Amino acid sequence: MTVLRTKGLSTKVTEEEYATFERLAEGETLSEWTRDMLLKATAPPPADPVVVAELLAFRTIVLNLLFKIANGQPVTAEDMQRLIERADDDKVRRAHERLAAATGARDE
Repeated sequence: MTVLRTKGLSTKVTEEEYATFERLAEGETLSEWTRDMLLKATAPPPADPVVVAELLAFRTIVLNLLFKIANGQPVTAEDMQRLIERADDDKVRRAHERLAAATGARDE
């Protein structure tokens, strides 16, 4: 089913800007390319899985440290090493799970 487009947008550009847009469109009509670019610009940027993974690892370490400290337990170098290893071991998996859950929730 074809969607009837009835509204228009326009703007003025320089010759150089127009040439840049033509080059970037790579054979697609400028109208279609511009529409695609405008729609992409309105979408929220995707989260970077590496950044999310590091934040989740950091959160794991901080929360576990705070829990130990709140319970009056000393934090040894070995404790720290275990916390870091534990956080690093599953950070990527957890990041992908969180991002998938967020994407799925947004699509519904």
